Amino acid sequence: MTDDRNNLFDQEGAIFMGARREPKGCQVGLFGVPYDGTTSFRPGTRFGPAAVREVSTGLESYCPQLDRDLEAMAYADLGAVEIPIGAPEPVVDAVKKATACVLSEGLKPLMLGGEHSITSGAVAAVAAHHADLVMVQLDAHADLRDEWLGAQHSHACAMRRCLDVLPSQMLLQIAIRSGTKQEFSELNTSGRLTPIKEMAQRLHPLRGKPLYLTVDLDWFDPAVMPGTGTPEPGGFLWQHFAELIEELKHHNLVGADVVELAPQLDPSGISSVLAAKVTRSLLLLLG
Repeated sequence: MTDDRNNLFDQEGAIFMGARREPKGCQVGLFGVPYDGTTSFRPGTRFGPAAVREVSTGLESYCPQLDRDLEAMAYADLGAVEIPIGAPEPVVDAVKKATACVLSEGLKPLMLGGEHSITSGAVAAVAAHHADLVMVQLDAHADLRDEWLGAQHSHACAMRRCLDVLPSQMLLQIAIRSGTKQEFSELNTSGRLTPIKEMAQRLHPLRGKPLYLTVDLDWFDPAVMPGTGTPEPGGFLWQHFAELIEELKHHNLVGADVVELAPQLDPSGISSVLAAKVTRSLLLLLG
C-alpha cells in the first residue's frame, strides 16, 4: 500500500512527538486534514493539525492517568491528507480514502482537523469495517442541520452526515449546549443527548462494542480553549475530559478525531497544547 499512501498523504512539515513516518509495526495511524472551507464564523482550523504537531514536543510522553507512555508504543504520523481546494464533498471523499488506507495497513485511525465537516468521511471508512460502530461526540454544538449556508457537508451538519453513514445509528452526544430549537427537540426525543453527569452511566453498557470518538474542541470552555472558530460559553474543563477517558479505558476504541482548533485565535498557544494533550490521550487509548 506504499504507493497509495504516497498519493494520499503529504509528509512535509512537523511530526507528532515520537511518531514514525512508516506504519510498519505500528498500532495507530495519525494524519491531518488542513481544511476549513465551510467555516461560518472565524476561519483558521486549517492550521490546526500543524499546530498540534509543533507543540506536542512540549508534552511528556507519559500519561499519569492512563499509566501509559507513548515511548512504549509504536504509532505513525502519516502526514496531511492531500485535499482539493473548495467544496467539502471532494474533501470528505479524500478523507474516506485516506482512512480506508490507514485501516488497510492494520492501523487504528486518529485524525487531526481541520473543521468538523471532515468527520463523516472517516466514520464511513471505519463503519465499513465495523457495522455495529458506535459514535461518541464531544461538542458544544448539535451539528444536526441538514444544510447550512447552502452546504450539506458544512461543519454545522457534521453529525447529520455521520448518521447518514453510520449503520448502527448509535450516537451519544455528550453535553451539547448549543443548537436550534429543532436540533434540541431531536436530541431530546432521540435519547442521544447525554448530560455530563450521565456520561459514564450511558457509556457503560457499550463496553465491548467498537467505538469512534469525535472531539470538537469547542466542547471545552473558551476559558481554556479560546482558539476555536465558534466558541460557546458554559463548556467543560480538562477534569471532565479525564472522566470520559477513565470510562474509555474499558472500551474498544477503534478510531477518533480531534477537530476545530484554530491556533492563530489564541496567541498564548494554550489551546494548541490542550489539543495536543487530548491527542496524546487518544493515541494511548487506541494503542
